[in-house]
Amino acid sequence: MQKGQGLGFKRQRIELESCLSCKGKAVVEGVFYEQICTACNGSGWVVLGSRLVLSSDELVTQLSFKLQMAQREIEVLQQGSSISGPAEYYQQNNRRGAGGSNYTGD
Repeated sequence: MQKGQGLGFKRQRIELESCLSCKGKAVVEGVFYEQICTACNGSGWVVLGSRLVLSSDELVTQLSFKLQMAQREIEVLQQGSSISGPAEYYQQNNRRGAGGSNYTGD
């Protein structure tokens, strides 16, 4: 038996989209009460393009990947929102003005 090319060592990332039947809510309106969506097995997510339903264990893994990616994006956005460079120096109080106020030189 030959060695593989590394297949199976990393989990494949599957692109997901919201279910069209329930619009990502995992339930649909019945006549008297809400019912679990049968198109997505009550998850609200299907495979992008093919609209195939993932098994529960694969869905948990793929949603974890999506969550990790979203958390990384949030961290990048939070770091980017802080003022840096000359603007930060301009905004902070340097106590060089009259009565210890901020002096900007304008």
